[in-house]
Amino acid sequence: MPPLNPEQARWFAEEVQPHEPELRAFLHRHFPTVQDIDDLVQEAYLRLIRARSTGAIAEPRAYLFQTARNAAYDLFRRKRVVLLDDLEERHRPSVVEDSPDAAETFSHAQEIELLVESIHALPPRCREVLTLRKLHGLSYREIAARLGISEHTVNAQLAIGIVRCRQFLEARGMIKKGGHGTEIS
Repeated sequence: MPPLNPEQARWFAEEVQPHEPELRAFLHRHFPTVQDIDDLVQEAYLRLIRARSTGAIAEPRAYLFQTARNAAYDLFRRKRVVLLDDLEERHRPSVVEDSPDAAETFSHAQEIELLVESIHALPPRCREVLTLRKLHGLSYREIAARLGISEHTVNAQLAIGIVRCRQFLEARGMIKKGGHGTEIS
């Protein structure tokens, strides 16, 4: 964080920092797949301080939580772009013949089958939200409107679905406990 003048430091200590435990709990609850909550908290603080340098913030707590939520969404967007770039790189034509052999093709088919099973094992609403988001690419707002639920519920159901799919795949040895095997988020 940039160095703060005494007035900024006082404001930060009195108006922002007391909310840190609640902010961390909020981030863990709403973004359970995020590995490093510390980075999100620091990014939120940095954005908040930058915003305050341009003018007063009427509700620092609300602004902090919204800023942290936006930082988490930005993290997911960057991660998604990286995953798409990786996917594009993997599918680029090569001079060398690198097509998969029969064993590799069978293994990939089994992985897809297990992923489908994990999705089918979800509760109906959770499965529907996950499918609309991950397979059809609908936004949270579009899903909420289609299903008649809030965007917050969409977010919660999506997080539950991803966690349960990961647990399903971990239980079947497809990914390591707490590790990163097949990426589903």
